[in-house]
Amino acid sequence: MHTSTEPDLRHHGDAEVRGGGAELTDLAVNVRSGTPPVWLRERLVASLDGLAAYPDGRAARRAVAARHGLPEERVLLTAGAAEAFVLLARALDVRRPVVVHPQFTEPEAALRDAGHTVDRVLLDPEDGFRLDPRAVPGDADLVVVGNPTNPTSVLHPAQSLAQLARPGRTLVVDEAFMDAVPGEQESLASRTDLPGLIVLRSLTKTWGLAGLRIGYVLASPGTIARLERAQPLWPVSSPALAAAEVCSAAPALAEATDAAHRIATDRAYLEGRLAKFTEVSVCGPAAGPFLLLRLPDAAGVRSRLRGLGFAVRRGDTFPGLGPDYLRLAVRDRATTDRFTEALATALTDR
Repeated sequence: MHTSTEPDLRHHGDAEVRGGGAELTDLAVNVRSGTPPVWLRERLVASLDGLAAYPDGRAARRAVAARHGLPEERVLLTAGAAEAFVLLARALDVRRPVVVHPQFTEPEAALRDAGHTVDRVLLDPEDGFRLDPRAVPGDADLVVVGNPTNPTSVLHPAQSLAQLARPGRTLVVDEAFMDAVPGEQESLASRTDLPGLIVLRSLTKTWGLAGLRIGYVLASPGTIARLERAQPLWPVSSPALAAAEVCSAAPALAEATDAAHRIATDRAYLEGRLAKFTEVSVCGPAAGPFLLLRLPDAAGVRSRLRGLGFAVRRGDTFPGLGPDYLRLAVRDRATTDRFTEALATALTDR
């Protein structure tokens, strides 16, 4: 079921920050603060010595495969998860694609750009935006769902997602934020028993590489080969390949695990501070590095927060949400304290 007013599927959090200057605290983009770390920067700088050669993705592909316990032929490296959505839309022969919303809007935008008619399954805010597999039409031959979902921060049980897999259907699970979940609970990345399963991962969020563009697809060898044929030659740069390799190694995985636990702690602190505002509802339980808020006059509050030095993400560009939603990235406690002081002002200065 479509909303009466079509949201802007091409609006993303970075638009909230443009033109704000260094004095604007970014709570609109879900990239972990303080990244990339020094060791990753050094690895990227070292990779520049090889820029005269064409990119060779074999080592990075092996590293990603080993990280998930998969054979190399089940891995495809991409220029971020966004490229993967375009490849899927162009390379897969589907008749009835369905996107589960609210979620990241690029999958639907890519499908529409490729000429597909897209149906939506809108999750119910009164049910905490939880997924009931029975809500997905039985004849859908492509289903796209995020886990944990952007912008709701809901972590769907792996068992529920697995129920969506069936012969003749492609099930795409966007796990761009799964490495921000302690223990990566409910991940399907290493599953090879589910027919038609495609899992997308991104390295840009946890490691601060949004400007480098690096992600990957995990799927059956046949699907990987099909998507690879749709890619241009050398689609991933040498620095991005270096990042994929080192970020898949044991030391980086241990650091990501520590970061996930810190994010969970900081998120709980942020939720506690927000609980003091009776007019603000926090969608939960939240599992990602961001929170979805519901509050009256969200557009006005967002504008006033910007005037107070904070950029937050509007929610009305996500199908299934309305003008009374905002998305908020989780930051450290000091930033949260400053933000909640500004929020108190933004809520009263109307």
